[in-house]
Amino acid sequence: MRHVLGAWLCALALAVAALPAHAVLPDEILEDPVLEQRARDLSKGLRCLVCRNESIDESNAELARDLRILVRERLVAGDSNSEAMDFIVERYGEYVLLQPTLTGSNLMLWLAGPVMLLLAAGVGFGYLRGRNAGSTRHETALSAEEQARLREILKD
Repeated sequence: MRHVLGAWLCALALAVAALPAHAVLPDEILEDPVLEQRARDLSKGLRCLVCRNESIDESNAELARDLRILVRERLVAGDSNSEAMDFIVERYGEYVLLQPTLTGSNLMLWLAGPVMLLLAAGVGFGYLRGRNAGSTRHETALSAEEQARLREILKD
């Protein structure tokens, strides 16, 4: 009976651990629920610069906390969502966005992979086509001298 209860408690602990963790501390939460929801929405789109692929809403890093507070300060100051995001991107660069924009140099990065794939496919296709074209030789008949030599070799 104890083993079954222990297994259930272990399974429950694993299930709770698998839930997304929100690192927003109680002292960060705004009193206005609308502003808090806007802050949460913005925080989910910002990358923790310490954790890399984790949003600042989920990260426990000190820098993520500073960014969450900065987002809330900008919203309380009256910034719109886009103004707050623009302020943070201007300050920390586009790397802070979990979903980078498709403009400028980022567009080049987004398109580089598919362009390189198409280029490699074209080179491979050209190579295979050239190899096949080279293998279709025109065979010529043996001259009378060559036929005589061949008969001589086969007789031995």
